Amino acid sequence: MAREKQAAAEAEGTPERSYREQLDYLNPIAQPLASRKLTRKLYKCIRKAAKHKQIRRGVKEVQKFINKGEKGITVLAGDTLPIDVYCHIPIMCEDRSLPYAYVPSKSDLGAAAGSKRPTCVIMIKPHEEYQETYDECLEEVGALPLPL
Repeated sequence: MAREKQAAAEAEGTPERSYREQLDYLNPIAQPLASRKLTRKLYKCIRKAAKHKQIRRGVKEVQKFINKGEKGITVLAGDTLPIDVYCHIPIMCEDRSLPYAYVPSKSDLGAAAGSKRPTCVIMIKPHEEYQETYDECLEEVGALPLPL
């Protein structure tokens, strides 16, 4: 199965990097970082949410809806440069008691949302169609230790 994935990635011309390789490109502020298992769960939840149009994508849109008081899990890409673009989002989430986590790759985050463009911030809104997956992710993201 892994060989098939790698062959498909090579056919596209962009080799797919493993979780370990993606960790080399992380920002210093990428805390709390989701584990490999949680990252996969978050991507799965994002795919389901995108199917039901229950995601907010991009810094501007996520920031606007956090300010409006919308609830959800905020997922940030850990390899975004410059970090000034989105370094205020975790502070906004902490002020409003919203759970957030970093994943290693913005291109994978964009792909999970059904876009060809890389995305640095996504907010997953709760919905009854994928509530079980959402609650599982919410519990695990909430258990991650917050940075000092």
